[in-house]
Amino acid sequence: MDVRKIIMLGIFLWILSPLYGQEIIQLAPVSQVGLKANLVSYATTTLSIGAEVKLAPRYTIDLPLTYNPWSFTEEKKMKHILFQPELRYWLCESFHGAFAGLHVHGGYYNVGGMGLSDYMKAHRFEGWLAGFGVSYGYQWILSERLSLEATFGLGYAYMDYEIFPCEKCGQKIKDKTTNYFGPTRAGISLIYILK
Repeated sequence: MDVRKIIMLGIFLWILSPLYGQEIIQLAPVSQVGLKANLVSYATTTLSIGAEVKLAPRYTIDLPLTYNPWSFTEEKKMKHILFQPELRYWLCESFHGAFAGLHVHGGYYNVGGMGLSDYMKAHRFEGWLAGFGVSYGYQWILSERLSLEATFGLGYAYMDYEIFPCEKCGQKIKDKTTNYFGPTRAGISLIYILK
């Protein structure tokens, strides 16, 4: 097994380790589940669905999945799939008010002809990523079953990818790895609470 995969598995298990603490061992008497859609993702044409499950009075686990299968033109594409589970600690109570979170993420991507620099616009990048981060957010109750959430996170991502020329998207130019530090999570989500 690849050493990077073992390290990422270890980080994921470490983040989930508080689930064995004394406070969390007594699960909430009524489980709550929220079905979520990240509106920021939809604004970038990325499909987003998620669920958040109450583990204890102040702990939840958020399980978002985003997927973008689209190619906008022959040279422009933002295809990816990303899974980013997050353990959340709520300052007051689950599904209401402020929370802090620890997340891990992993995904595959095939992005080209887009970006902030001319280099990114002129090339296609295909590969995978894995990492972790911390986040902060707030959730507002709109009605008995509907809520709105805003969240932002910072963290690390190890990215392993191949670079291709975008004009032909043919022969590989080179392999590359990058250690990224910066924003790793952003969202404004609409949530439907199941009871």
